[in-house]
Amino acid sequence: MTDGRSWQGNWKARLYERVRERGYDSLTAFAEARPAVPLIALAEELGKDDVAGVQVFNELLEEAQQRRKVTRFVRDCFVRELSEVLPDGWPTVMDDEARLNVAIVIGQWSAYTPYTHEKRVEQARKALRDTPPPPGWRPLGPDDELLRTLLPDEEA
Repeated sequence: MTDGRSWQGNWKARLYERVRERGYDSLTAFAEARPAVPLIALAEELGKDDVAGVQVFNELLEEAQQRRKVTRFVRDCFVRELSEVLPDGWPTVMDDEARLNVAIVIGQWSAYTPYTHEKRVEQARKALRDTPPPPGWRPLGPDDELLRTLLPDEEA
């Protein structure tokens, strides 16, 4: 976790410099090489003391908007949240703890969803509640078949 240094100076330049140092031409390429890794872990890899997860999120969203791949980005965020909270995948037994963890995943995913995709994510959340995925389901990236069914690509 950072102590506020992440916002000092030109943080965007610092973030992209770190990405280039690792051999990537975009933050998206860096993140795609690390599928299902939580955003906070990506931030720590780029700079444990001076890069924040929200900065990684904001820049990934900006790149997705430029590439017209926001829906794929939204699915990617779900995968990363699920991986962080439910590393073994969708719960086998839906006890109180499992329900809480599923709610955390879905709540965090919803909180980070861009305004343009809120309605579609709301529909996907309802579908997950009505017909839960199979126990152990753990999508490894945004192109997971079930995720694409829940939130198909429809870029304007």
